[in-house]
Amino acid sequence: MPVRDVMLAVLVTVIWGVNFVVIDAGLDGMPPLVLVALRFVVVVLPLVFLVPRPNVPWRVLLASALFLSFGQFGLLYTGLAVGLPPGLASLVVQAQVMFSVLIAAAWLRERPTRAQVAGIVVGVAGLVVVAVGREAATPLLGLVLGVAGALSWATGNVVTRKAGVASGLSMVVWTAVFVPVPMLALAVAVDGPGEVGRSLAHLTLANLFATLYTAYLASLVGYGIWNSLLARHPAAVVTPFALLIPPVGMAAAWLVQGERPGPAEIAGGVLLLLGVAVTVLGGRRVTSAASRAAKAAEPVTV
Repeated sequence: MPVRDVMLAVLVTVIWGVNFVVIDAGLDGMPPLVLVALRFVVVVLPLVFLVPRPNVPWRVLLASALFLSFGQFGLLYTGLAVGLPPGLASLVVQAQVMFSVLIAAAWLRERPTRAQVAGIVVGVAGLVVVAVGREAATPLLGLVLGVAGALSWATGNVVTRKAGVASGLSMVVWTAVFVPVPMLALAVAVDGPGEVGRSLAHLTLANLFATLYTAYLASLVGYGIWNSLLARHPAAVVTPFALLIPPVGMAAAWLVQGERPGPAEIAGGVLLLLGVAVTVLGGRRVTSAASRAAKAAEPVTV
């Protein structure tokens, strides 16, 4: 891979790693589901009028939106809002790689390689260590919501793979169409119309910055660069760069918020990241059904 493309890949991982701290800051005074809705309003407008709809059935777009956008981000933002540290969140959501392989095996009958099975076992062990040995400041509910967001992300990965949908900007924009109105309705049900109205009437600079950063940099710019790299290079060369996202996210959380994970969280995080690495790299020399399972585990945007 040319040096220019290596730098672009690293740039994307920095954008996506810092994303978690930005989201956490944007949640100050803002219900999490409202912030998610604002993110996708900005993704949709005005690009929905400029980007052609992908050539897939509406039901596929709806299913992808349900898991990749509505479920993933609704759960992640809520987890951060109830106290999941952003650095730890950047690590936990990478469990989607392992979940993707498991769901593809159960649903699509795609047989994972032995290396991927070993990676999943190690990664799940890491999650258990993080859950059991987490610091007192890390609520179990926040951790569960983060893992549930990763599971939703993984389900969406397999839904799009099963439908034969190619990743791209059009999918990002057109799946976003389904998110804002239902997400705002859910926010009203959860937080009440008064709180939703108050938050929208008193947007802060942190709220606005988080919305613009996550919509333009994380979703559109990051996704655009990532897919251009995948178009020029094999997935096995590009996707391992996503393993840099948790270290960047944890470093950003330490620099900005002083987040310092405890010994068990560090040990569990190392195991989880090792498991993800083995799962991603474990499908590089396989073909047919196993290779499709590996592709189902390709990291995408956050």
